[in-house]
Amino acid sequence: MRENPAFDAPSDDEIRRLIRENPSVTLVSNTSDGLVASHYPVVLDESADGIAILSHVGRPDERLHELGQHEVLVVVQGPHGYISPGWYDANPAVPTWNFIVAHLHGVPEILSDAENLDVLARLVDHFEDRMPEPRRMNGTLENAEYAARISAGTVGFRLTATRIEAKWKLSQNRPAETVERIIHELSVGEHYANPALAAEMRRVHPLAVPPQTA
Repeated sequence: MRENPAFDAPSDDEIRRLIRENPSVTLVSNTSDGLVASHYPVVLDESADGIAILSHVGRPDERLHELGQHEVLVVVQGPHGYISPGWYDANPAVPTWNFIVAHLHGVPEILSDAENLDVLARLVDHFEDRMPEPRRMNGTLENAEYAARISAGTVGFRLTATRIEAKWKLSQNRPAETVERIIHELSVGEHYANPALAAEMRRVHPLAVPPQTA
């Protein structure tokens, strides 16, 4: 990913927030048979000193990725969307695409069966917490026994990032009045409304206030 200091990630804490809020990632491996990509949910390892994620793959993906044998790339994609040059000013301009993303590089650590079962339970809890009646993986003895059986079809891993490339491309190179128009269009515009992306822009442009509608 091309580096541009203007679009650097604000902090490691913001990268952690990105992972928490966007847990569906793309796992890419350069294997002996070529590139392999898979898509899995992850949870942030909150106990890690650096940035680490916990997840699992379904068999036989661990063989397809040659998991644990080499470095892999995990792509965490946040809100993104089209930015029209019509939202700028009268000067000649071209469109662009705003986004936030982090690339995590590292060699996955294969987890034991017990650790894998714990990660699976964390994943379930992460998504079930907001449900009115959460269905916990270990909520009942029957559920726990079933989960223990089907977990044999998965391989858990921890990826501690040894290298991170992250970009918050959110119109930091535009004047304040342009940023306000972009946020307004993303918030309530008719054609490319994208409230999630507008919210990310407000985080890096805290003084920008969308123009009020009549």
